Amino acid sequence: MQNTNSETKIKEINCNELLEIINLDTNAKLIDVRDQPYYENNHIKGAISIPLKELHERDLGFLKKDDTIITYCSELKCPASTTAAKILLSLGYKNVLDYKGGLEDYKKAKLPLESSAYGTK
Repeated sequence: MQNTNSETKIKEINCNELLEIINLDTNAKLIDVRDQPYYENNHIKGAISIPLKELHERDLGFLKKDDTIITYCSELKCPASTTAAKILLSLGYKNVLDYKGGLEDYKKAKLPLESSAYGTK
């Protein structure tokens, strides 16, 4: 049986890998796929808000097909980051990664967060 996009295995990364990529790849794009109010409350520093439900509607012209793109959601059990990664791959983006632990994992590591409404936390 042939592989289809729905069967594509998304590469998952952990917090240490996320930090390494962010520090080494200045063109890496971190995409927060949670709904806007959650993003505004707090998000990983430098993340771009593109809610999953808006992914097909948004202008993604700022993303290059060979950029490293990392999707994340709220927690390990949240499927939205994996779904977003699959969508981006289907749109022709080549280097898409899923930070599966999401914001919960990032908070546990006591790393800096930002808040759109109130500044840096």
